[in-house]
Amino acid sequence: MSQDFQTWMKSIQNEVEVALNTYLPSPELAPQALHEAMAYAVLDGGKRVRPLLVFAAGKLFSAPGELLSRAACAVEMIHAYSLVHDDMPCMDDDALRRGKPTVHKKYDEATALLVGDALQAQAFLVLAEASACADHKLPMLQLLAQASGSLGMCGGQAIDLASVGVALSLPELEQMHRLKTGALLRASVLLGAMSGKHLEANEVAALDQYSRAIGLAFQVVDDVLDATADSATLGKTAGKDAADNKPTYVSLLGLEASRQLADQLCRDAHQALTIFGESAQHLRDLADLIVQRKA
Repeated sequence: MSQDFQTWMKSIQNEVEVALNTYLPSPELAPQALHEAMAYAVLDGGKRVRPLLVFAAGKLFSAPGELLSRAACAVEMIHAYSLVHDDMPCMDDDALRRGKPTVHKKYDEATALLVGDALQAQAFLVLAEASACADHKLPMLQLLAQASGSLGMCGGQAIDLASVGVALSLPELEQMHRLKTGALLRASVLLGAMSGKHLEANEVAALDQYSRAIGLAFQVVDDVLDATADSATLGKTAGKDAADNKPTYVSLLGLEASRQLADQLCRDAHQALTIFGESAQHLRDLADLIVQRKA
C-alpha cells in the first residue's frame, strides 16, 4: 500500500473518531451510565473499515463531506452495536473485544443490551439528520435498514447461531457470511457512492461485485486469523470458532486453500472496479488491506 493511501486512511480514521464523538450523546446527559457505555463501545478502537469504504466510494462521485461523515458514522454505529450483542453470553459469549473487556464485562449484561439498542437507533438518527434532501436520504436509510435486519446482518447471525456443530456446505457458509458480514460492507460501499449521486445500473452492478468479493474475503481472512493468530494480536479471543465447533472456511477448505481463496477474491474485487478507473484506487487499496491484515 502506498504512502498516499496510508496518509488518507489515517486522516479518515481520525476524522471519523472526531465525528463519532460528536454524534454520540454526551456522557454528561442522563442517563449518564448508558451514554458512557455507548462511547466505550464505539470510540478508541477498531480499524474503521466500513467508514473507510464509505469515504472511498464517495470519492468516486465527489460526494459532500457532511453526508459522507454521517453515513460513515451511522454504519459504524450499527457495526459497533452488532459487536456488543455478538459478545454477550446468549450469543458468542466473549470477554475481549478490540483488546479491552467487552461491554457486558466492563458494565453488565443489561447495560450491554441497551447499548446495542441505543446505538442502532442513534445510527438512523445521525443519517436522518443530514442536511441532504429527503429524496436523497430516504434510499440510504432504506439500504442501511435492510442491511442491518433479518435479510442482512441479523439474519446472518441467526444462521450462524443455528449452525454450531452443523456441517454446512460451502454455498451455505457463503450465504451465511454474505448476510452476517457482507451485507453491512456492501451497505458501506453503496452508502458512500449514493452520497454523491443517483447510481446507474452498471455502477450498482460493479459496486455489488466489488462488495461481494471483499465481504467474503473479509470473513475468509477472519477464519484464517482465528486459526493462526493469538488473542493479543487479534484483540479478541483466538481459536474461538474451533472451540465452539463453528463451521468456517478453514474447517471446510483447509488453511492454505482458504488463503488462496482470499487472494482470488481480492483479484475479483480489483477487476470489478475497472469501469471507475483511477478514481477507485482507494477501494482497491482497501481490498488489499482486508486480505493482507494481521488482526
